Amino acid sequence: MVRSMTGFGRGIYSDEARTITVEIRAVNHRYCDIFMKMPRRYSFAEEKLKAVIKQHILRGKIEVSVSVENIGAAETDIRLNKELARKYYDALTELKDEFGIDDPIGLSMLTRMPDVITTAAAEEDEEELLGQMTAAMSDACLDICRMREIEGEKLAQDILMRADIIEETVAEISKRAPMLEKEFALKLKDRLEELLENKVEVPEDRILLEAAVFADKANITEEIVRLGSHIHQLRAFMTEEEGSIGKKIDFLVQEMNREANTIGSKSNDKEITSLMLKLKAEIEKIREQVQNIE
Repeated sequence: MVRSMTGFGRGIYSDEARTITVEIRAVNHRYCDIFMKMPRRYSFAEEKLKAVIKQHILRGKIEVSVSVENIGAAETDIRLNKELARKYYDALTELKDEFGIDDPIGLSMLTRMPDVITTAAAEEDEEELLGQMTAAMSDACLDICRMREIEGEKLAQDILMRADIIEETVAEISKRAPMLEKEFALKLKDRLEELLENKVEVPEDRILLEAAVFADKANITEEIVRLGSHIHQLRAFMTEEEGSIGKKIDFLVQEMNREANTIGSKSNDKEITSLMLKLKAEIEKIREQVQNIE
């Protein structure tokens, strides 16, 4: 199945305690690069969430945002160090007695002392939280995959349409190629007669031999056959159900371009050169589209 590498997906898990929202954005990239943005206190889940993404997405630069909103419970715990407060009180009382100070030791003074009252992240069940995050992540992955598949279908239609044009152009080149030897022989004969001013009869077998040598050098049958094979492979790749096909098609397009260049360099014919340029233009358009395929 053809899938684009660009897309957006969102997944939400919600219960009476919390709401977890996961958003995924993906753009083109040669490999699978994942960048996670999530609260530091939940970093224990990062690698496992990345593993979930890799089950669904094979290529692309993937930016993931994970937010957690706690509803039913406080996100932080307040901790009171009574023993430390007692030591501060005793120390302050001793100072009062030592210097004869009448100021009372109040609650506000004690609570301002370092580490008497501290806050810390509320303890949570990591396994439970991981399961909830995984659920939201899976939904986000399915959402972005649906979008990438819709976009991929459009890419596939365009590529297959251009494959048809390439196939038609190759057929035109194939029809034109056999005429080159005969045309070369006639041009060679006319040129020799012009140079010799018809004073010397040009041996027919010699002309045919030269034409045969030219035909052998200009023979593009192998390139035409290979191009036909590449087009067949391209169509086969587009129907594969599993795996990443972008890299395979990209390599195939490079081979198609190489065959087109060889045809142009061998033929030495204006009509075939024109067809070859048309061929290369369509191959280049496919190459551009392939950069968007997973």
